[in-house]
Amino acid sequence: MNVQRYARVAGVLFLISLVAGGFGEAYAPSKIIVSGDAAATVANITNFNFLYRLGFAAFLTESLCDIALVLIFYALLRPVSRELSLLAAFFGLVGTAVFAVGELFYLAPTLLVGNAAYLTTFSTDQINALVQLSFRFATLAGMATTAYYGMSWLVRAYLIARSGYLPKFLGVLMAAGGAGFVLRNFLLILAPAYAATWLLMLMFPGGLILTIWLLVKGVDMSRWDERVKAAA
Repeated sequence: MNVQRYARVAGVLFLISLVAGGFGEAYAPSKIIVSGDAAATVANITNFNFLYRLGFAAFLTESLCDIALVLIFYALLRPVSRELSLLAAFFGLVGTAVFAVGELFYLAPTLLVGNAAYLTTFSTDQINALVQLSFRFATLAGMATTAYYGMSWLVRAYLIARSGYLPKFLGVLMAAGGAGFVLRNFLLILAPAYAATWLLMLMFPGGLILTIWLLVKGVDMSRWDERVKAAA
């Protein structure tokens, strides 16, 4: 296994995932979805249909990168603990799967506003309400995703800090990001008034610095060899 190549590929995929996720999860929806105004949202879906579909394409790009990253981080962190690295991989895959379900609800309104014959029994107001409901389902699925994604990074952060071949401060940063994701998820369920959006932003500094580190520095190979020998 070419460890440095794995690290570089992880950096590239992480960067693509961050950019695609920012566009698909934040920018595109902000231009389409109008909070509290179903009619305006439906009009935006129709008028900016390509941007709307581009947002879904960005999600697909992000999810493909995330699935590949699950495997790569499992391989990179396996010498520290095979069991915990596998646990992080399971959390990551479940998170991506849940988010994929949510994104199907994001795309579903294209069927509702398509003027299909089987929709003629619904009034315009009913169609608008179904569109809003579909987006609500997508939001709930996205909320559930943060718990799994956050847990995957809490476990990886622990392994990074213990590894010796990746710096401990990266583990600390990613632990803060993972904890922010998990905490906000439970706050949305138990105390929505305290579920601040900034908790999600805790992932950004660590993700960005980890990406740069993997691209520029990669893995300390002498420490990697020591860890592999110790594990063997």
